[in-house]
Amino acid sequence: MKKLSYTLLFVSGIAFGQFFEKGKVFTKQDTLKGSNTEFRNFWDVKKYDLSVEPDFVQKSIKGNNKISFEIIKDITNPTFQIDLQQPMKADKVSGNFPITNYKQDGDFIFVTANKKFKKGEKYSIDVAYSGNPHIAEKAPWDGGWVFTKDEKGNPWMSVADEGIGASIWLPTKDIWSDEPDNGIIMKIITPNDLVGVGNGRLIDKKTEGTKTTYTWQVKNPINAYSIIPNIGKYVNFKDTFDGEKGKLDLDYWVLDYNLDKAKKQFQQVKPMLSAFEYWFGPYPFYEDSYKLVDSPYLGMEHQSNVAYGNNYQNGYRGKDLSGTGVGLNWDYIIIHESGHEWFANNITAKDQADMWIHESFTMYSEVLFTERYMDKKSADIYLIGLRHIIDNDIPIIGQYGVRNEGSGDMYPKGANMLHTMRQMINDDEKFRQILRGLSKEFYHQTVTTKQVEDYISSKSGIDFSTVFDQYLRTIKIPTLEYTQTGDSLKFRYTEIVKNLKLPIIIDGDQTITPTEEWQTVKLKSSIPVEWNKNYYINYKNVQ
Repeated sequence: MKKLSYTLLFVSGIAFGQFFEKGKVFTKQDTLKGSNTEFRNFWDVKKYDLSVEPDFVQKSIKGNNKISFEIIKDITNPTFQIDLQQPMKADKVSGNFPITNYKQDGDFIFVTANKKFKKGEKYSIDVAYSGNPHIAEKAPWDGGWVFTKDEKGNPWMSVADEGIGASIWLPTKDIWSDEPDNGIIMKIITPNDLVGVGNGRLIDKKTEGTKTTYTWQVKNPINAYSIIPNIGKYVNFKDTFDGEKGKLDLDYWVLDYNLDKAKKQFQQVKPMLSAFEYWFGPYPFYEDSYKLVDSPYLGMEHQSNVAYGNNYQNGYRGKDLSGTGVGLNWDYIIIHESGHEWFANNITAKDQADMWIHESFTMYSEVLFTERYMDKKSADIYLIGLRHIIDNDIPIIGQYGVRNEGSGDMYPKGANMLHTMRQMINDDEKFRQILRGLSKEFYHQTVTTKQVEDYISSKSGIDFSTVFDQYLRTIKIPTLEYTQTGDSLKFRYTEIVKNLKLPIIIDGDQTITPTEEWQTVKLKSSIPVEWNKNYYINYKNVQ
């Protein structure tokens, strides 16, 4: 992304935000980054076999990535697009097929082949790379590498690149719709006094001279922005969780002086996993384990390698995003970033414009965890409290094909949309089965908004299309205007999309179906209606 603006919602002195761009004129470069172009649409990534060696003093990295892929349609003499953002450089590009030439043009490497490829054939391209990668100023919100020191002065290095893309440091096919189906092998090369922690499981450790190579394996598909090396003075402790698919290995890597604090704070992991497996189904990556890793920034949902930087305290850096106090009962980063293992890592949006699939469900996972861990009343209070950080500035869905995210409202507004839909379904077990069904139906897949919308509507038996339009594609919040005279209630909707279908249950068992036209119904009593605040709509007494 170019000239990426950084927008924060400031809540009680804390920063909570997301990248998005306002009024940007998109370029050919944006299309090359965000679309399945002619340079991408004929090959499917199967595996990354990569190495990375950071140099703390020079703030540089070097390594290589062997990209294994399968041809998905017949093509002759094609050009492959490999993404590698400046100022990183490709030192050498080779393949196990005839290459006419390759050139690095801006943030891309174009590899021209001299061969007729047939569907189903498998090949690889190997890229050796090096350079001084972009340095993050406010990780994880702005992408880039972090070269810092821990409290004892030891080097501490990592990277965060969800918004800007993994190609900020690693040569990849950097588009969300194509994950390496067979996972990755990642070798992290460090000085002997440091430890390299990656995704998945540690399968080898080898020391030669002054350097040690840590080799990590991921067996499942993984989104490129989740492929993250962490280098620091780490120590390890382990545990297991008895889950729906058997024993899940819990793997914790923390800075040596944080060991005691971590052993206490990470006790929240098992209740979290229990709650999420109840609501969403089995943890999606048993083969690769569950991992929390001390991070030099707040946190990120790196698959089987969750970055943790919440200073071993409850809430969001010790604050409660909802402003209700409920969020101080649990560690925001453990809960939220782990929720992403189901929504973002298991189910991944094909296009960044549909990132609400990641963030709306995951912020709602905080509500569901609270309900399971505490009680439903507390969960509702937390959810409603989150509304004060909604901006309604731009739509939640961004522009397709150009790596463009929508509003940061995808977090709290998206969660409130899901909660509203839950009220409409009015059957918590059916709602739970829909959530579990999403995890099963789209297991390890990349999806579109339409797929998710259609699934929920189909399984609920309710046409939610206008509800999705209302909350995802406009900035208008439905307003129910009403007047009550005795046992007579007059009402209508304003600020809605055409033909919005959003009925409201009142007084426990009576349902009204507002439209833009005034309607009148007879109530069971003359007692003033107590409107259900769990619907994300505005109520306006116009009497």
